[in-house]
Amino acid sequence: MSSPIPAFFNEIQLAFKPLYEWAFGERIDHPETTTRAENILNALHAEPAVFDVRAPTEIPLSALRAQHSYAMMTLYNTARGLPPDQTLYPSVFPKVKRGEGDPTNLHQAGAWCFDAGTPLNSQTLTAAEWSAACAQDAAAALRHEKQKLTYALSRPPGHHATRDLFGGYCYFNNAAVAARYLRRFGRVAVLDIDFHHGNGTQSLFYRDPKVLTVSLHGDPRDFFPFFAGYAHEIGVGPGSGYNLNMPLPEGTDGPAYMAALEAHALPAIRHFGAEALVLSAGLDGYHKDPVGHWQLTTEDFNVIGERIGRLGLPTVAVQEGGYYAADLGLNAVSLLRGLAAGLAGSR
Repeated sequence: MSSPIPAFFNEIQLAFKPLYEWAFGERIDHPETTTRAENILNALHAEPAVFDVRAPTEIPLSALRAQHSYAMMTLYNTARGLPPDQTLYPSVFPKVKRGEGDPTNLHQAGAWCFDAGTPLNSQTLTAAEWSAACAQDAAAALRHEKQKLTYALSRPPGHHATRDLFGGYCYFNNAAVAARYLRRFGRVAVLDIDFHHGNGTQSLFYRDPKVLTVSLHGDPRDFFPFFAGYAHEIGVGPGSGYNLNMPLPEGTDGPAYMAALEAHALPAIRHFGAEALVLSAGLDGYHKDPVGHWQLTTEDFNVIGERIGRLGLPTVAVQEGGYYAADLGLNAVSLLRGLAAGLAGSR
């Protein structure tokens, strides 16, 4: 029997509890609840022969500074001083040059934020640091333990975070942490299957010819993040041609999704000659998801994982979205089992 899949998570990530967000002028319950991670964790623990749940080690500060601005990290550290019962929602978003503003003044937090749904409180930085640590250790296990598949239960998620902007419930870009670690050893592909385009990951590697970023997502003309994720965005400078966006229409089902994956995304990764794969494992394309607008099923995630696994690349799956918490554990396990089966079949 093959060894269990290493899965990384720290209970400290549950201390961050956003209560609500503002969406199109309405205050709604925040979708990024602790129940998401708890249900995935319970599903992993229910199968100890399949998953080896581990606590990550503390991430080096240098790994975060390599891709996020000092000012934004200072802002997070400033928020650490908020009273435990106080949450700050950026509400003023000035048109200033990147990096301008005072990160020690939380009233200026909007200079580093691009939406009104991503709050700051005393636990934000700690949870985000450990979320990134999960991705870093999952990537390291591919190298040092010669694992073929690892999983980072990163919560809060990360793929919307850019060098100097947070938003979309994301603070540090966890997938980019994993990709940056692995790119030291060769070419890396990042495949983002979240319903929402990973604008942060795209921006961090937009000039990098050693990291191919591929994303299948809801059409940004209609869905968050609106300002990125279009097919004409292919990279710039030395990174030109190394970014592939595949916007898919509302209501996309399993067969239509698989057709796009197999016709364009997987061939691009093969052609690139990637030596490792980072999968931004968003599960909000699920047909019951309150935030996504596709019609994928639990079985579809298994099939998607199996086809991706057939690439035969050492793969770190980094948790992104997925907001129908009741079935999130089932869907995460389905995807991971599919990945493992595809990798086993590719040998």
